[in-house]
Amino acid sequence: MRLIEKIIQPSSTHSATVIFFHGSGDTGSNLIEWIKFLLGRNFDLPHVKFIFPTAPVQRYTPLNGEYSNVWFDRKEIAIDVLECRKSLSAIYETVNELLNREIYGCSIPANRVVVGGFSMGGTLSLHTGFHLNRNLGGVFSLSSFLNDRSIVYESLENSSAQPLPPLKMFHGQRDTLVPINWAEKTFEELTKRGIKGDLITIRNAFHELKKNELLDLEKWIYEILPPLDNEFQNKL
Repeated sequence: MRLIEKIIQPSSTHSATVIFFHGSGDTGSNLIEWIKFLLGRNFDLPHVKFIFPTAPVQRYTPLNGEYSNVWFDRKEIAIDVLECRKSLSAIYETVNELLNREIYGCSIPANRVVVGGFSMGGTLSLHTGFHLNRNLGGVFSLSSFLNDRSIVYESLENSSAQPLPPLKMFHGQRDTLVPINWAEKTFEELTKRGIKGDLITIRNAFHELKKNELLDLEKWIYEILPPLDNEFQNKL
């Protein structure tokens, strides 16, 4: 399945890619506009392509089965319910196509690709970087969580030892849709399984993006995906 995507092309040589998944009911275009509203600009990393895909329209159980732009279905928004693995499996194929297009089609090494997202999109990014493809450069999640018995945990436990992508998590302390203790539990479970990273809590933030959060994220992406030496030389 080919997704509708909005792409911010690099202004210099393309040597890295970030895939940013939106939250449930949203679109890639709206996520770009939200970021632009908060920052007053787009993300500003000249060598990085930013891809903002839009989730397919499908029935979503938490909306009483109504159609919505969602990455996968789930029984309810709760940490202690089982994942809908059949629904997740369907989006895995689409995400792998997106990754392969960058890695093989655009010749971007896997360790120069970072995936992340907000809310449901952050959950998808955790599945992507720690279950589907552990060779990626990094994973970030904003206001997200994994279910208690997530396939991600199983996958990490059953995998052979290898370097794992670093993780950056952000979460609002006043989030009522996804309580912060869900993020804390997710981070704890991931670190117990070898993931290294940070969980940054944001004071007075609900289930939302914040300017300082995005600035910190942009800085982290730059650290994970710095310009290559020849890109520096080309600017001299």
